[in-house]
Amino acid sequence: MSLYELLGTLEIGFVFGLVALGAFLTFRVLDFPDLTVEGSFPLGAAVCAALIVTAGWNPWLATAAAAVVGFSAGWVTALLNVRFNILHILAGILVAISLYSINLRIMSGPNKPLLGVETMFSDFEGFGLPGYMINPIILGVAIVIVLALVNVFLNTGYGMAMRAAGANPAMAEANGINVGRMKLYGVGLANGLTALAGALFAQIFGAADAYMGIGVIIVGLASVIVGTSLLPSRTILQATIACVFGAILYRFAVALALNADFLGLRASDVQMVTAILVMLALIAQHSGANFKRLFKPAIDK
Repeated sequence: MSLYELLGTLEIGFVFGLVALGAFLTFRVLDFPDLTVEGSFPLGAAVCAALIVTAGWNPWLATAAAAVVGFSAGWVTALLNVRFNILHILAGILVAISLYSINLRIMSGPNKPLLGVETMFSDFEGFGLPGYMINPIILGVAIVIVLALVNVFLNTGYGMAMRAAGANPAMAEANGINVGRMKLYGVGLANGLTALAGALFAQIFGAADAYMGIGVIIVGLASVIVGTSLLPSRTILQATIACVFGAILYRFAVALALNADFLGLRASDVQMVTAILVMLALIAQHSGANFKRLFKPAIDK
């Protein structure tokens, strides 16, 4: 793998680190299986691209707007579950399907090119660094900032209430916590992070596409599972760092698999490779738990 490929893989890993943080919030903190991300990822890309190209917005404002719209998509999913008692998985599917049509309307077609326009990364050109090094550095700084903000939020009173609502809803309700409200804000925040990732992804690759959300939920889950399996995750800080590490490691695993000539894989096989990696991570996690159980000392009753 060349330096250019290495940095490109790291770049994508940082972007999907945001998706992994969103998956951590829904699946681990709130215990809310959310499939909205399949639609909110391309939604962020579509909103950002349309605002930059069609409306002439500043790319920083367009990226922020994409995150806000993604938050709204997650809010709708949680609202369907909390107010109308629609199963969380079904609510996510319904919103994701709706977002496909919405994204086509936003972009006035299946895609929206961003070639020849100013992006967030354009502001950092001309600092004496090669072009292929600028994006990974900016994204690395961005993921550190977002990671810090997520940890600060989860350790505030509101964040701890959200964690309590996911860990034990009945006890949280008994202590005066509005569990429904925690779901609304938590799922919204998770999809805001995913839409932000989609906006950054579109600006990196120069286009937004209505189909770019396919498999995003698997990437997020793979990142969380792999990261928390390999690194300690006893605290919120450790768990969130593990998720970002898992996203980077996952992208490197995919890149190595696709670059291994003896396997005969092609770029079109990326979804299959993704599914296999997730299955292996789950099997390894299950086998490790069983292995530890064998050597767990018996407790005298």
